[in-house]
Amino acid sequence: MRPHVELVDERDLIWHIAEFSHASGEALQQNLSYDEEDGSASLRVKFSSDWSRPAGLHTALTEWYILSGEVTIGEQTLTDGDYWCAPKGILTPAIKAKAGTVILLFREYGDWTFKPADSNGPEARAIDKLVIESSNAQEWFDVTDPENGSPMDFERGGTPVPGLFIKMLYHDAETGFYTRLIKAKPGWVEHPLAHHPCFEEAYCLDGTFDYNFGEMVKGQYFFRPKGIRHGDFKSGEDGTVWILRCDGQLVDWYTDNAKIEMKGDPLNWGEGYPNTEAPEVVQPVRSRSVSDWDPLYQ
Repeated sequence: MRPHVELVDERDLIWHIAEFSHASGEALQQNLSYDEEDGSASLRVKFSSDWSRPAGLHTALTEWYILSGEVTIGEQTLTDGDYWCAPKGILTPAIKAKAGTVILLFREYGDWTFKPADSNGPEARAIDKLVIESSNAQEWFDVTDPENGSPMDFERGGTPVPGLFIKMLYHDAETGFYTRLIKAKPGWVEHPLAHHPCFEEAYCLDGTFDYNFGEMVKGQYFFRPKGIRHGDFKSGEDGTVWILRCDGQLVDWYTDNAKIEMKGDPLNWGEGYPNTEAPEVVQPVRSRSVSDWDPLYQ
C-alpha cells in the first residue's frame, strides 16, 4: 500500500523519466505518492516534447487530468480541466500530447505496463467504456441537494454538508471508487476530527485550506490510507478546489473532543541546562519552497 503523505509540495519534488512504454517523445514525472508493492501511483507529468502512443491496454486503471496544454485521445482534443479514465481491460485509443502539456496521472491496482493493441481488433469493442469528461462544461452541485440522486450526496453518514460542491469525473458503482472535483466555499469550517474506511487523496487546484497538518495551497498534495484522522478544517478567503480520489465511498467517522497531550520533566534541556529556556515545540516546516527549513528539526 502507499504510505501516508501529508503534505507534499510539487515544487519540492524532483523530476524522473516518465514511466511510459511504447511511446514516442519525451516526458518527465514527479512522484506525488507511489505504491512500491503493486505500482499504483499518483504522478504529475510534463511532456517536454510532442509525444504519442498507439492504442492499447493498461495493466492499471488509468486516469489523466489535464492541468495545462493539449491532449488528443482518439478523435477528441482535451485541454485544461479535461479528464479521461480507462478502467482495467478497457482499450485506450491512440493518444498524443503537445510539448509543454502538464497532467496529473493516476494509476490504481497496477503498474505502468502497457500493451499496444490493434484499434480495429477485438479489444476495440470495449472502447465505449472509456470515460471522457470536461470539468469546465459541468455544473457544480451542492452535496445537500438530494434531487441529484448521486450516491455521494449524503456520504458523510447521512449528514448534509453545506458549503461543499462537487463535479463528478469517474465513479465505479460496484466498488464505490471515484474521482471528482470538490470546491469549498470561502471560510467553510468543519470542526471534528474525521477518518474514513477508504483511502483519500487530493491535489489542490486552487485556493488554500487550513487544518491539523498545516495550510494546503495550490500545487500541494496528500495521500491518506484508511483510518488516518485529520481536521478540523477551514478553507481560505478565496475558497478551495481539489481533485479528490477514494477507493470506496467516503464515509466520515468523526471524533469529537479529541486531545493529544504529552507531559514529562526536562532532563538535558530547558531552564538551567545550559541556562536556556525550553524550546517551543512547533510542527516543523518541511518545504524548501514554502519557507526556510527550521534548523531545529534538520
